[in-house]
Amino acid sequence: APGRAAEGQELQQAGQLRVAVYADFPPYSNKGKGIDEAIGKELAKRIGLEAEVVEYTAGEDMNDDLRNMVWKGHYLGTRPSDVMLHVPVDQHLAKNNEQVKIFGAYHLETLAVVRNPARVPPMAGSAARGLEVFTREKIGVEGTSMADNFLLSVLNGRLRENVVHFRTVDQAVAALKEGAVAAVMGTRGEIEAALGKDSTYPISQATFPELQIKGWAVGMAVKAESARLAEDLGKAIAEMQQDGTVARIFADYGVTWQTP
Repeated sequence: APGRAAEGQELQQAGQLRVAVYADFPPYSNKGKGIDEAIGKELAKRIGLEAEVVEYTAGEDMNDDLRNMVWKGHYLGTRPSDVMLHVPVDQHLAKNNEQVKIFGAYHLETLAVVRNPARVPPMAGSAARGLEVFTREKIGVEGTSMADNFLLSVLNGRLRENVVHFRTVDQAVAALKEGAVAAVMGTRGEIEAALGKDSTYPISQATFPELQIKGWAVGMAVKAESARLAEDLGKAIAEMQQDGTVARIFADYGVTWQTP
């Protein structure tokens, strides 16, 4: 029943669900707006709590993020949250972080390429065929992302010279619109949100056989001992997917919701 979580001693503050999201991560969370922010608020409402959404700066890796946002807090004094959103639902990650419980997948992230059709032909088949154009044309990526790692290493590093790094996918897409790069590779949701209603640039799923990870589910994490809270949140997110709430929230931000 709603409000049950409030009875347990699992919350940082009684009656309140403290939700951790990433700072500066449009369309998911950015200055009080975004898909994850909306999901967090709705989750709190459904389990009978007030939402307090807190934006955290990403650490060096996911293990840092789980420690800072969920189970320990940041050494600079930011206390942890009750639940963190946008956590890869991944066995290895779960095994390496026994202090948390990862569950409640609500979206499938995939990598995609958006291109200037005048400069880059449709990409089919292997990376050797589809990406060969980037031995001549420039492709933008967010630095230290999965897309970045892939493009720097694929084709024995032949594309390195033409991989242009940006701080965010937003900035990379802006460079595409200005003609500074001929394409951008990144997560589909970030690309769609950055493009907005502009249909000049086609988006295609990155399906190269050389790409080991085609997609990954994202869900949430709570402290390992917060079993009751995990159960309540798990039920709430499942209902939100079934009744169309999650799809609507994604649509509000111009992003295609992909069922995990």
